[in-house]
Amino acid sequence: MADGATGAQALVRAFESVPAEAPLAMPVQDFATAPGRIHRPLNIDLWARRLLVVLLALLPAALAAHEMRRSIGLDGISFWEGVYLALFIPLFAWIAFGFATAAIGFLLLTVGKGKGVRPYIPRDRTPLKARTAILLPVCNEDFLGVLGRLSIMERSLSQVMGGERFEFFILSDSNPENGETERKAYLEMRKAFSRPVHYRRRARNIGRKPGNIEEWVTRFGGAYDHMIVLDADSVMSGQTMARLSVDMERHPHLGLIQTVPTVMGAATLFARWQQFASRLFGPISAAGMIWWAGSEGMFWGHNAIVRVRAFAESCGLPELPGRAPFGGHILSHDMLEAALLRRRGWDVHMVTADDSFEEFPPAMPDLFTRDRRWCQGNIQHVPLLAKIKGLHPVSRFQLFVGASAYCTSPLWLAMMLVVLGGVATGVWPPAAVLPSSTLLTVTAVLLFGPKILAIGWAMADPSRRIGFGGAVRMTRGVIADIILSILMAPVAMLTQTINLFSILMGRKASWNGQTRDRDGMAILGAIWLFKWHILLGVGLTVLAVRANAIGWMSPVLAGLFAAPILAALTARKDLGQRAENSGLFQVPEPWWRTQNYRPLRFRWPVPGRKASVSRPANDG
Repeated sequence: MADGATGAQALVRAFESVPAEAPLAMPVQDFATAPGRIHRPLNIDLWARRLLVVLLALLPAALAAHEMRRSIGLDGISFWEGVYLALFIPLFAWIAFGFATAAIGFLLLTVGKGKGVRPYIPRDRTPLKARTAILLPVCNEDFLGVLGRLSIMERSLSQVMGGERFEFFILSDSNPENGETERKAYLEMRKAFSRPVHYRRRARNIGRKPGNIEEWVTRFGGAYDHMIVLDADSVMSGQTMARLSVDMERHPHLGLIQTVPTVMGAATLFARWQQFASRLFGPISAAGMIWWAGSEGMFWGHNAIVRVRAFAESCGLPELPGRAPFGGHILSHDMLEAALLRRRGWDVHMVTADDSFEEFPPAMPDLFTRDRRWCQGNIQHVPLLAKIKGLHPVSRFQLFVGASAYCTSPLWLAMMLVVLGGVATGVWPPAAVLPSSTLLTVTAVLLFGPKILAIGWAMADPSRRIGFGGAVRMTRGVIADIILSILMAPVAMLTQTINLFSILMGRKASWNGQTRDRDGMAILGAIWLFKWHILLGVGLTVLAVRANAIGWMSPVLAGLFAAPILAALTARKDLGQRAENSGLFQVPEPWWRTQNYRPLRFRWPVPGRKASVSRPANDG
């Protein structure tokens, strides 16, 4: 063990308690040259699945385009009508693609009994041979919360055969003040763990999280076969970790397995709402995505296991030339790393797991702050699609979809402005551009159908139905979710539009520690934060009055005007507690609460006393 560092090393290693180094080269990738790759036979079945999903998305889009063409193009298509169709068709195809994925997932999980995509069932009977490092990158986090979640996983591993093959690494990029707090807490509490828990803090945050992981790979990667990458808010059971490691051993062509994490630990009303949506609606969409993605899965940067040598040889990221947002360090590294692994022939798979969790931002402003970072990272991928040689076609599609997701919001806003402006100025009559009743019905089915299918999936299993509080509570939660989603949709639309254009104008997003805890927000602060939403609401109201369209615009206007109140109320913990007490947004208990042990409890030191750790009396 080496505690601390001196001299020049102190510039990059402010404090560490780590094992002996085992260096592993991680060369920077040459995007201009396609590398040699492991050749795999063409999977006709997998490509047929993808073709089916595309057809299921394009068919309703084509029918909708034909319906709109009949209403506005009988006497030819004018310039503004052409603009309207150019906005309408891709947006309709986008929601149709989401519905198709969810519908396939529903059929797989119900009629197909989950064949090929059933939840990951942990098995701990196979002896483990590989060594696996569990990496927890942190940056100015609540460190006692990190240690508490780590203790859940560490103690779960103690119940797994081969659990001794796992070691934890806390990789800190915190500032000096928080780093000193982490150092003291770590030194006081590391003896409470039954297996190695290493800690290292860099004094210089070079390359953010991917630079943090790369530094670990180049120093210690040679000693480990796999690495399970987590976030500071992640929790995963020891059994699933062991199963992931076993599958990597059994299938040497696998480069990465990404679990689909669900949300846990919600306290505010907003987080409880999103936790409910994630746990109920997420599985069927995830199952459909896993079905068509196959060996070209995605990587979300956490709750995944990676083959260390495959990652080292494939994923050394260069610093891009030019200014932000397209230049500098690659920000949304995870999706690109999955594409680079597949570029060299490594398979990237996704699996659902009932015991892989993450937390969710506690309030709307915190979600939008994170979303702005993701926006900048994803649009950075656009020029890379042409520059990187040898990418798999599905990888290119996934990177394109990730970037285009942030273009849907300005497209929705532009389409509303075109419709309202055209009607208000007399370019076209309302009946010509507003969807027919049939088209409105189809749109509603595509938008809300996945939620209805999720209810059917949950109802089909008695234990799952009970976990969500029964049929009545579940339905009540879905109704509340639909109402809140309708109100939040226009808020997210304008926020993402502002974020996209500000980033394209060169205003970089900040990549600091995330806000993981909040209890309410001042209403005046919320009004100022959402001032542009209120102003847009005023402008759209004027247009809607002139276009005689207040009726169908009322959900959009309500969401924009109510944005400050919605943000302030849903950020409160007391309302989250009331929802929990009343059974609103109820979800199944996480796995560790059903075990016969509880996590260690850590407490900050008080004057004159050290930090402490207590072991629950009922712990096995």
